[in-house]
Amino acid sequence: MSVDQALLDDAARSGTATLRLYRWDPPCLSFGRNEPAAGYYDRAEIQRLGIDVVRRPTGGRAVWHEHEVTYAVAAPIERFRSLREAYCAIHERIAAGLRALGVETSVAPTRASAFPPARPGSCFDTAVGGEILVRGRKLVGSAQVRQGSALLQHGSILLAGSQEMIRAVSRQPSDVGGATTLSAELGRPVMFEEVAEAILRAWGESPLRRLRPPYTALHAAFRSPAWTWRR
Repeated sequence: MSVDQALLDDAARSGTATLRLYRWDPPCLSFGRNEPAAGYYDRAEIQRLGIDVVRRPTGGRAVWHEHEVTYAVAAPIERFRSLREAYCAIHERIAAGLRALGVETSVAPTRASAFPPARPGSCFDTAVGGEILVRGRKLVGSAQVRQGSALLQHGSILLAGSQEMIRAVSRQPSDVGGATTLSAELGRPVMFEEVAEAILRAWGESPLRRLRPPYTALHAAFRSPAWTWRR
């Protein structure tokens, strides 16, 4: 998360646009920027299970990061004209890469309310419009944040597994059943490298740079329980 925030800082400061693809080791539970995590999730149970946890710089609901490709795009908003157009344009590129793997995707219709339910649950359970779906189920969960003239959009492309860990640590009944995975849709194991290469090919000639070397800028707040459990 500190790297994604550093890329957003860079985009706001210098106008740089970056595409980053990565995965999590060890698996981790992330909370949305404004999610009331202290009220929704059992901190003692999370500690008992030895689960790593972080709060994202972007919004949305909780995500269990294990078998996935995570993407991050940090860029000046003017490159897409608006936050909404950026959301759709980035998803179009990702969907093109997934179609190249043989996955028939669709886009979630815009709902009357663009806000997720006020209860614990997975980011993948509810579509608010513009997300990538397969047979009506979310395959990619995404969120944005704006910082001055720049945006950060990042999300998870599920390879396998489930979001059941969120239910296990919720203080009350939670929604975790709205997702699908690439392995389930293609009927075979799908590896990180395969999906990452498909997305990079779909990006083609783009104003976004591909992040190759290690990015060392750090934001210590993302390691702080005060940030993680601030709400």
